[in-house]
Formats: sequence, structure tokens, C-alpha cells
Amino acid sequence: MPTAGIDRAVRYVQYLLVDGKFYTIFSLLFGIGFSLILARHGRRLFVRRMLILVAIGALHLIFIWSGDILLLYAVGGLILCLFIGLSDRQLLLLALALILLPVGLDALTELWGVDFAGPFYRQWWRVADARGINDDNFATWLRDAQSYPAMFAFLEQGACERLWEFVEGHRLPKVVGLFVLGYLAGKHRLYARLSELPMKRAFFVAAAVGFPLSAVYAWSAVGGHPWGLTAHSLLYALSVIPLALAYVCGLCLALRRWPGSRVFTFLAAPGRMALSCYIGQSLVGILLFYGLGFGLGTSFGLVHIELTALAVFVAEAVLCRLWLRRFRFGPLEWIWRMLTYGQRFPIAK
Repeated sequence: MPTAGIDRAVRYVQYLLVDGKFYTIFSLLFGIGFSLILARHGRRLFVRRMLILVAIGALHLIFIWSGDILLLYAVGGLILCLFIGLSDRQLLLLALALILLPVGLDALTELWGVDFAGPFYRQWWRVADARGINDDNFATWLRDAQSYPAMFAFLEQGACERLWEFVEGHRLPKVVGLFVLGYLAGKHRLYARLSELPMKRAFFVAAAVGFPLSAVYAWSAVGGHPWGLTAHSLLYALSVIPLALAYVCGLCLALRRWPGSRVFTFLAAPGRMALSCYIGQSLVGILLFYGLGFGLGTSFGLVHIELTALAVFVAEAVLCRLWLRRFRFGPLEWIWRMLTYGQRFPIAK
């Protein structure tokens, strides 16, 4: 593509500054949310909330977009319930073990050929073959799909592909480890005690560790893991979380200095409607990139994809602000809340 040169640079920057860092932040927030629900309502309500999220994630994965993350988060949330009786020290050790577990699993794969994801990979391609999807048409199938049945054929094999990605990337232990850290932060109400915490020192330490290691991780990612899978996995673990924590500390410092900033007001609206925004992005993606919509898939370089993502987010943030002027919850948040509590809540202010 004409943008191939700049796309290579954008891809490196994406691995350097973005990849892994923001799902880390979201996972920490998820764990904090768990601590809040547990303190107010107990474990039973949280389990019900996660089971509903399992259903939402499964529907999203099977019928809308194969890249769903909600199902993994819901399963991780249910697993987190098993650990809430542990001491703080035990929780910290558990989080560290879960975050580093993928390094050991990748070492088993690289050194001894243990193929954890093999059965999922073979099942994925069995389903794809049955739907007529192969290497030749895989990249263009959704762009060319002119009907929902054609799109659904891809989604069927895509759900199997997604399960393979979760196993191959050892996503579950990473996410649950971050949930545990977020739960600890929420348990001790760190979010409400920012003025007591050494945020500036934490920011500089986390950035000093995370940024250079993320630069090496990005080099490894775009270079095809020249030091091997295990080293790449270790670089991921040691770079992603420190840099994500640097982002968190930086945002907290900015919030302390400019508490009434319009930037935070702007970001708060989509934050309150995260589920609606997330599903909304899938629908916008279908409209823009699939044959059912404008069919722009495979015609955009990475730089244009990033600009499109930014434009969609800004548009969603504006719509969220307008929506929340009249309503108390986002539409999907409202439904999720009513199903969780088993009662009807008024949505209009």
C-alpha cells in the first residue's frame, strides 16, 4: 500500500506505547470494580453479574465480532472469586505467579515442543474448511461478504480462532493476575487516597523500567521474536505492566493538578458507557469494513486504521456526553444493571 513505509513506523510505535498497556489498565479497573461490588453487595451478586457478562460476550463473539474480549473477562472474573479470602501477601504472590506463568508455558513450547494450543488450532481450521474458508480467501472474506449468512460463516470459525488465540497467548492467567492486583488496589481504596501515595516517584520508576523495555519488546515484536518465544514473552511481562502503571500514575498526577479539566470530563462519559461503546465499535467496524457496509476492509493501511479508531472514539465520546445529559446509564449498562439486580431502574434523569 502507499502507506507501507509509515505503517511500519506506526506498527513499532503501536507495540511500544499501546500493545498490552490498555487492557492492563482496564483489567486493573475491573479488579477495583470487583472490590467495590464485593464490599457493597457480596460475592453472589458479582457472580450473577459475571454470568450475564458471559452471555453478552458469547453473543458478541458468535454473532457480531470474532475479536470479543468480554467472554474472557467474565470467565476471569468468576475465577477471581476463588481468591478473595487470601491475605494481601498471598494475593500479591498469586498475581506475580499468574503474570509470569505464560513465560514458563512458552518455555515449555519452545524448548520441549509442548503444544498447548494445537488442538484449538486444528479445530479452528476444521470449522473454517467446512465453511469454505482457506488461506486464499481468509483476508478478504468479510470485505466480500454481501449477506449476514456469509458473515456468520466467518464468525463461526472466528469464534474457534479466538479460543485458539486465548490459549496460544495464555491470556487467562495474565488477565486474572491483573484482576488480583486491581482487587488489592480497590480493597485498600488506593483510588480514594491519591494524595497520600508517592505518585510522582512511582511514575518515574515505572516509566524508567517500562519505556526502555517496551522499546526492546516492540523491536522483538516487529522483528519476529529474534531472541526466541520465551525471551519475547518475558519482555512482554516486564515491559507492559510497568508502562501501564506509568500511564496510570501520570493520569492520577494530572487529575490531582487539574481536577476540573475538561479533558477528564470528556473522557468520563465514554468511561461510564464502556460496554455500549465497546459493542458500538464492533457495529461501526462492520459498517465501515465489511461487505455488508462500505466494504473498506483491506483498503486501509495501519496509519489510516489508527486515525479511524481515534475518530470513532472521539465521536463516541461526544455522543456519550449528549446521551448522559438525559439518561442515567448507557443503554447496555442499563440492561446489564437490571439483569444483575433483578429489578427495573429508570433510565431517564
